[in-house]
Amino acid sequence: MPDKRVCLFAGLGNPGDTYAKTRHNAGFMVVDALSKAFSIPVEKKKFEAVYGRGIIKGIDVVLAKPMAYMNRSGPPVQNLSNYYRILREDMLIIYDDIDLAFGRLKINVKGGHGGHKGIKSIIDTFGGDDIPRLRIGVGRSESGISVSDYVLGRFSDKEKDDLDRIIKTARDAAVTVLCDGITEGMNMFNEKIP
Repeated sequence: MPDKRVCLFAGLGNPGDTYAKTRHNAGFMVVDALSKAFSIPVEKKKFEAVYGRGIIKGIDVVLAKPMAYMNRSGPPVQNLSNYYRILREDMLIIYDDIDLAFGRLKINVKGGHGGHKGIKSIIDTFGGDDIPRLRIGVGRSESGISVSDYVLGRFSDKEKDDLDRIIKTARDAAVTVLCDGITEGMNMFNEKIP
């Protein structure tokens, strides 16, 4: 991502305390980790999002959490990107993925939505799938509960033991994409299970 442009990290999730620590809010957790690590308050409210603007390693960055619920994530992200004139290649959408093993990260330059309603909303809103993304593996339920109940459920005690480390690794992956480019991020993090 070029230094002279504003870059956007948008973590996907659902607003409210009910969803705060659920698997579906992994994207929010990574934005919170970036906010804390780089002292960028995510407190401004506009465009159905909470966001903050600051500097990460010398690069102008907007950290955002759409507040329109997961399946309507696209319009808030598009409105922020239009407001700050952020190009698609200077965005990173961060979200949970049940098709990746718990803890695995995968960075992509583009791709389909794989049934994820948040990234589907973004693809539909932007009219294309060429938006960089960082997927955080939350795995699939082994107990046979529905996908929606699983992703809206909280992490198990066993998963919680590793969650902080996984979120920090995802934070580091996002910073690598920002500073060193998406190819370097893919090389460093795509096969890594923390």
